[in-house]
Amino acid sequence: MPFSVELLLLASTGAIAGALNVIGGGGSFLTLPVLLFIGLPAAIANGTNRVGVLAQNIGGLYGFHRHGAVDWKWSLAACVPALAGAALGVWLALALPNVAFKRTLSIAMLALTLWSLLSPGAGGQAKRAPTSAWHPGVVLGFFVVGVYGGFIQAGVGFIVLTVTTWAGLDMLRGNAAKLLTVLLVTVLSLAVFAASAQVDWPRGIALAIGNVIGSHYGVKLAIYKGDAWLQRAVTTTVVLFAIALWFQ
Repeated sequence: MPFSVELLLLASTGAIAGALNVIGGGGSFLTLPVLLFIGLPAAIANGTNRVGVLAQNIGGLYGFHRHGAVDWKWSLAACVPALAGAALGVWLALALPNVAFKRTLSIAMLALTLWSLLSPGAGGQAKRAPTSAWHPGVVLGFFVVGVYGGFIQAGVGFIVLTVTTWAGLDMLRGNAAKLLTVLLVTVLSLAVFAASAQVDWPRGIALAIGNVIGSHYGVKLAIYKGDAWLQRAVTTTVVLFAIALWFQ
C-alpha cells in the first residue's frame, strides 16, 4: 500500500475513532488493528496509536475545563496510582512478543466491547457524595486502569468510568476524570515508547489529525444518526477486527 494511502486511511480511521470516543469510547479498538494490518510491529503500533490519543484528550480536557466540569483535586489524586500502574503496563507491552500482543488485544477487544454493551449505564448520575480518591477501592481501581492503559490503552475509558461511577462521580465529572487520567497515562507511556524508538511519528500524526476532526464532528453525527446507530456499526467492526487479529 502506498505511504500516502496509508496516511489517508489512518486519518480516516482516526476520525471515526474520535467520533466514537466522544459518544462512548473504544476508538482505539479501530485504530490499533489498522496499524497492525498495515504492517507495523505490535510495539510500534501500540506506541504510534498513543499520538492520536494524546491529541484527542488534550482537546477534550480543555473543553471540559472551559465548562468548569473538571474536579481537579479528585482527578489528580486518582491519577497517582494510575501513573504507577502505567509504568508497569508499558513495561509489559514492550516485553510481550508480537503474536502474543495481537492475541491479547483480540481478547480485550471482545471482552470490553461486550462489557460496554451489557454495562447498565456506566457514568450515570451520582446519588451520593464522591468517595475520596484515596479510598483503597479507588486507588486499586485506578492502579488497574494504569496497568491496562499502559499495556494496551484501547477501551481503558470503559474501565475508568466504571471506577468513577462506583466512586460516586456523575457522568460529566466522571468523563472529565477519564480524560485527565488517559491524558497523563498517555504522556507517560508515549514518552517510554518514544524513548524506545517504538513510535512511527508520520503515521501517528495522521491519526492525531483524524482524531481531532472526528471528535469535533462526533456530536453532530450523534444528532443526525444517533449514538445507537454508530455503536452498532462500530461494535460489528470491532468484532470482525478481533477475529481477524486472532488468526493473523
